[in-house]
Amino acid sequence: MHIGIPKETKIAEKRVALTPKACEELVQAGHTVHIEATAGEAAGFPDEAYTKVGVTIQPTAANLYGAAEMIVKVKEPQKGDLDLLTKDHLLFCYLHLAAEPDLTAALQSIGLTAVAFETVEKDGKTPLLAPMSAVAGRLAVQLGTWFLHAPRGGRGLLMGGIDGMQDGRVTVIGGGISGTEAAHLAYQMGAHVTLLDINENRLTELKTQYPRMELVKSTPENISEALKRTDLLVGSVYVVGKRAPHVVTEEQVKLMPEGSVIVDISIDQGGCVATSRPCTHEMPVYTLHGVTHSAITNLPGAVPRTSSLALSTAILPYVHKLAKGEWDDALTKGVNVQGGELKIAL
Repeated sequence: MHIGIPKETKIAEKRVALTPKACEELVQAGHTVHIEATAGEAAGFPDEAYTKVGVTIQPTAANLYGAAEMIVKVKEPQKGDLDLLTKDHLLFCYLHLAAEPDLTAALQSIGLTAVAFETVEKDGKTPLLAPMSAVAGRLAVQLGTWFLHAPRGGRGLLMGGIDGMQDGRVTVIGGGISGTEAAHLAYQMGAHVTLLDINENRLTELKTQYPRMELVKSTPENISEALKRTDLLVGSVYVVGKRAPHVVTEEQVKLMPEGSVIVDISIDQGGCVATSRPCTHEMPVYTLHGVTHSAITNLPGAVPRTSSLALSTAILPYVHKLAKGEWDDALTKGVNVQGGELKIAL
């Protein structure tokens, strides 16, 4: 199969879907791999690293899309990508269609087959969402602590305080991969961490790992109580393929202290905080009700090298399967659009 890796065009997106090492495996398996010129450069992978392993460099996006049967990219297609996609392409990337009705309609109109990383499901888990969820969880705490600094409008506290003086209260809603990674980092920094989840078994599991963490059943009442004393809120609610539910209302946001911060990781799926709206790396925050909000739709793009290495490793076995036409159950669940039809319930 002819596999194409375009340069990402979403604002400030510097990741690349497949590293040279991954491409080398595909070439050795008999496939022809094309990459758009400089697509990997911002993540630390120059064109020469790809040509050394037998990848063909295509000078433009039009050349790349024209040469490839399967398009493997990171983020959802942007306007320029949509103009180059055809019904004969197999698209493999993050899509998050539940929050993108216009994109959904465009992909249906094109008539191609689109498989979304985030809905590939195996044994009840989403293995292609997991690595970026882990990165996003840690970045959420790093970003949140930065905007708690006084020069950026925050409460002026040092997350975790200093020895003998614990400071900073972090509330995490959602105990999946991103939420757990966020809670882990805040916990290790010395902050007081409260994690809320609807799954009591998950809370029991986490208690053995984090004995000092406050683990609470997620209910509207418990969320309200936690937010009254929260410096940093991390929203990390995910329902496979669905729009994220608003588990934090606007009235609950008003309960938070002046200068506190919200980082909504769920924004790709519409956001789990009612006051969240999509942000970019160039304009990462806005303030509402005295609370700094951040909801960057491609948060892991802030660390493109780490993210590209992790993502490439995760998706490579599935790229091999798609290239050979081996549609297992996990990949079949990942099909979002095919031949003009929507294959998932949004």
